[in-house]
Amino acid sequence: MKSIYKGIYITNRFFYVGTIVVIVMFLGFFFPALVEIAWILTWALFGIAFFDGFLLFRVSDGVEARRTMAEKLSNGDENKVKLAIDNNYAHEVTIEIIDEVPEQFQMRDFILKEKLKPRTSKSLGYILHPESRGVYRFGSLNIFVQTALGLIKRKYSIEQGKEIPVYPSYIHLDKYDIRRINNSISFPGIKKIRRLGHSMEFEQIKEYVQGDDWRSVNWLATSKTNKLMVNQYTEEKAQSVYCLIDSGRMMRMPFNGLSLLDHSINSSLVISHVVLGNQDKAGLATFSNRIDNKVIADRKLNQMHTILEKLYRVNTDFKESDFGRLFVDIRKMINQHSLIILFTNFDTIDSLRRQMKYLRGISKNHLLIIIFFKNSEMEMLIKNEANDLREVYDKAIAEKFAFEQKLIVNELKKYGILSVLTEPHNLTIDVLNKYLEVKAKGMI
Repeated sequence: MKSIYKGIYITNRFFYVGTIVVIVMFLGFFFPALVEIAWILTWALFGIAFFDGFLLFRVSDGVEARRTMAEKLSNGDENKVKLAIDNNYAHEVTIEIIDEVPEQFQMRDFILKEKLKPRTSKSLGYILHPESRGVYRFGSLNIFVQTALGLIKRKYSIEQGKEIPVYPSYIHLDKYDIRRINNSISFPGIKKIRRLGHSMEFEQIKEYVQGDDWRSVNWLATSKTNKLMVNQYTEEKAQSVYCLIDSGRMMRMPFNGLSLLDHSINSSLVISHVVLGNQDKAGLATFSNRIDNKVIADRKLNQMHTILEKLYRVNTDFKESDFGRLFVDIRKMINQHSLIILFTNFDTIDSLRRQMKYLRGISKNHLLIIIFFKNSEMEMLIKNEANDLREVYDKAIAEKFAFEQKLIVNELKKYGILSVLTEPHNLTIDVLNKYLEVKAKGMI
């Protein structure tokens, strides 16, 4: 396909027919009778091409199109892009759609082909799967139209550029609504945990009515009023829950196209959503060599929007994480007993022990849960059978790595620090289960 003028393109079919005409004309040097046939074919070719162009250009807006998508894309998820195409021609046309998708997707061969009947509309679409946060720029929506003759194509360029932000994975937040989780018998991946003990807050003293708990009788108030009085309690709410995300060097490791940092960001968004739905306070911070992107725990109406915006703008150069600075900053930032969910990663027991005094310091004032990651590729090496000496070495290294992670879990447990060792694709469910377990046991 070659452009001969703005918006006008010659198709491959035109070149094929033209090649045949040239061959016939060349043979005319040897067979003079073919010369006249060659000229007839030449004039016929250009006449049909002119008529084809007339059919395409006699209508100013022969094809109209609209690209429809969400105002922001969800990182790590499937995002639908819809295309609505209107054929205003009085005849059937074949269209080729080339959408200039953002360069981050590297979709250099994107093309959609469809046939449209006269004066009809059609909806098409495709899926985009972003793997990083930031601003993505769409170019033009290019549509090439041709008739059944197929000698000429007309190009339409629609929507001259559009910028769309890619936010942390927000697309499934409704799926993790705390009311749905509590009311569902078999919510996928969520464990039902029996509530142990209680975490109750005194509300008032009232006169006993049938059905009240006898264990709540207030004998002092009863003796003063000569009426049976009971204490009324409400479940303690508005506890502070912070998601702290390590944005240091160890979180750069990729898994399924996303870094461990982006997996942690997506999970933190969901956990914050569930925490607020459970009437607790949600807070946030990231850290490497210092704490950044701070959101003080609260349950105000725009808290979720504030957290989403902070997570969208998380930027890091993956420096070495400073847990000593983290310990000092937490003491300044969080002044009441809170649940701290710390997303980080430790490769060896020695790397943990270097930071243990700071983690123990944090756990003295707060309930600390450390989230770190299994290496899925290592797990596959362990499961697969070794067929040669090199694979034996690889499997031995993988088993040593897995053993180190078990030692890390035991080391944290020894000092009373909770932990979750999980694979990135199970991160959200495993952390959510741990939060619900902690709430059910009344640990905060």
